[in-house]
Amino acid sequence: MEPNKINGRSPISWVPTLYFAMGMPFVVLNMVCVLMFKGLDVSDAQIALWTSIIMFPWTLKPLWSPLLEMYKTKKFFVIVTQIATGCIFGLVALALHLPDFFAVCIALLAVIALSGATHDVAADGVYMATLSNEDQARYIGWQGAFYNIAKIAATGGLVMLAGVLIKHFTGDVSTLDATAAAIAKRQGTVMAWTVIMAVIGLIMVLLGLYNAKFVPADHCDASAERPGFKETMVELGNVFVDLFRKRHIIYYIFFIILYRFAEGFVMKIVPLFLKADRANQGLGLSEEQIGLCYGTFGAAAFVIGSILAGYYVAHRGLQKSLFSLCCVFNLPFVAYTLLAIYQPESLWLIGGGIVLEYFGYGFGFVGLTLFMMQQIAPGKHQMAHYAFASGIMNLGVMLPGMLSGYVSDWLGYRDFFVFVLVCTIPAFLITWFVPFTYPDKKK
Repeated sequence: MEPNKINGRSPISWVPTLYFAMGMPFVVLNMVCVLMFKGLDVSDAQIALWTSIIMFPWTLKPLWSPLLEMYKTKKFFVIVTQIATGCIFGLVALALHLPDFFAVCIALLAVIALSGATHDVAADGVYMATLSNEDQARYIGWQGAFYNIAKIAATGGLVMLAGVLIKHFTGDVSTLDATAAAIAKRQGTVMAWTVIMAVIGLIMVLLGLYNAKFVPADHCDASAERPGFKETMVELGNVFVDLFRKRHIIYYIFFIILYRFAEGFVMKIVPLFLKADRANQGLGLSEEQIGLCYGTFGAAAFVIGSILAGYYVAHRGLQKSLFSLCCVFNLPFVAYTLLAIYQPESLWLIGGGIVLEYFGYGFGFVGLTLFMMQQIAPGKHQMAHYAFASGIMNLGVMLPGMLSGYVSDWLGYRDFFVFVLVCTIPAFLITWFVPFTYPDKKK
């Protein structure tokens, strides 16, 4: 078998689609739904709170990750969750037409979050089980790139399409009175987002069918003897005991929380900041303009940053690269601070700020992902321990996200982004001093 090939196929044939499928539900729930509910006149407080709460399965996924190692195969859970997620997005499209659409949509999105979190555990398990440390570093850039391409496709292409569809379904309201125009705009918005949710569902189902053929099969798991419930619970306890016996684990937990702490505040607010009126310290962009910025300016920056970081780490080693990756990840939050202070009208200047921030995100996120894979996950329960690490990472993003709306309302956008810059300081400090348990290039 040729180097870097599993079951006769190069990882390039399945790593991109696997991580695109991982990124799509997470980004839609975390960011796209913020704009969708905003357009449907849900209050900012409710949007920020509930779109943060439904992300909780990504924190709790370590609790059921050992079950995925004991029953069926990792590939089985990858395919089932991708197809199930697509079908539930179809239900979200239908639920938008109900009187209590917000409550029903939040419930369905919570189920998608549970499915998506389970998918992430299994997908990362396939990645780590089939690739060596060297290949993990080599393809980590592709992994991050296509995870972020999913983000671009959702927040860029699909949001821009939503803006176009809103205009199409709303039609000409110039001859209508204010009440009739508002009704037409709402109906057009509902129809537009119905199409978008249906498209997302179709994408996920098609990815599931493709990955059913190309994702490597882990037959060893399928042939393993199935433990009973008692044995499973004992094993679950052993997973956490073994985790907390690892060297530096407490430090590592604080590290993965603080690395993305500032981003947690920014994630929920940026779409609202871009869409808010200029009189309210926002930039006053439409859905089309927001999608254009993300989908054009941000796309290349994401991909280039992610891929370059993968080869950068593979060449220098993670230990030598980590602090510089942290700097690149956190420093670009200056861009949004400057946008909030000066409120430029030029879409080129706004797009330039987004390019800086998204290149930094794509480049710097690789460091955290690879650190969790190579410093926290190694051992008997590799997949479960990585799931725990990524779950804690999500908690570090979710908690500030829940508070971000209240902080932004209190400070205003200008002072809020200055506050975010202050929140990057702990990340710099803890990354500078982080100890390494395993040397680079050693399994």
